[in-house]
Amino acid sequence: MNAILKRSISTLGILILGILSSTAIAADRWPAEPPTEPPADWGPVSANFEEIDYPYPVNFLKLRRFDQDMNLAYMDVAPTGRSNGQTIFWQHGMNFYSEAYTPTLKALAAEGFRIIAVDRIGYGKSSKPVIPYNFNFVAANMKALLDELNVDEVALVGHSMGGMVVSRFAMLYPDITSHVVMVNQIGLTDQRQGRPWNDPYGADLAPASYRGILAGHRRYFPEAWPPAHLEFVRRQYGQTLSGEWPRLTMVRRLQGGMLYNDPVVYDWQHIDSKALVLGGEEDGLVADFPTLAHNVADQLQNSAILLYPGIGHAPQIEIPDQFHTDLVRFLRSDPDEPASDWK
Repeated sequence: MNAILKRSISTLGILILGILSSTAIAADRWPAEPPTEPPADWGPVSANFEEIDYPYPVNFLKLRRFDQDMNLAYMDVAPTGRSNGQTIFWQHGMNFYSEAYTPTLKALAAEGFRIIAVDRIGYGKSSKPVIPYNFNFVAANMKALLDELNVDEVALVGHSMGGMVVSRFAMLYPDITSHVVMVNQIGLTDQRQGRPWNDPYGADLAPASYRGILAGHRRYFPEAWPPAHLEFVRRQYGQTLSGEWPRLTMVRRLQGGMLYNDPVVYDWQHIDSKALVLGGEEDGLVADFPTLAHNVADQLQNSAILLYPGIGHAPQIEIPDQFHTDLVRFLRSDPDEPASDWK
């Protein structure tokens, strides 16, 4: 069994990180609208987010994959409310990592859930190897972590690309999956039918531009831009200023290739765990998201669907109270009862 490494940070380090973090994410320090060019004081961000403070202790699971040593970072969040005995396995989206979902992690912990929130290999504080990424690899890493923590049943929640992760995991490991929630999942079609394969090694490496990164994040929000979200743009752009940007750029290309090379559209029909397709109807990342989301729900064996009119790709940011209320209600529902009865 793999050993878990626990990182301890010195008191001085905590103070420094706390100052940096509080300065970075304070909403009143961000402009109402993002600047057209990156601010002059934005500097490099490290490959493994050493300078980014997380809200809970970060542990590391040591893995040996593709003949390489890797560290899988995760937070094991204990309930702050009365424990309900349930464990949630939280999966982040492609542009994010576990820390980005801090408000939701806190809301779920207050409702009595234990939450295991990972930075998948290639993201956040985890290792960034150049390897052939695929969803079986990701699911196997998640299962290894659960085995290490002696967790024998989980409710899966995945946002964006995390929805693809929980789709594959629920298909591969149905015996330990009680519920599965796909929040504005991407990869809703088999892209191989609509465009040719793109060789990730075939083009010159170049870091993403600030404007390109900002445009990608803007697509999440159909209405008002949340000013504090600029912090996530800063971090992503800051990594392009790092001396490690060629490796990070290649890792990102390989991760993006998972959507094309390893679709999950053929997984849904094999998932019999109680499932909820959840999200905002105005998803700017997916053309005609409502139609495709209903197709997911139809393919699943035991599912319900709840879509929010006028909300985009990140309901946990746009309507957190409603999102958390609905999510908690579903996760508390009896896994042996039909999903259609969850309300």
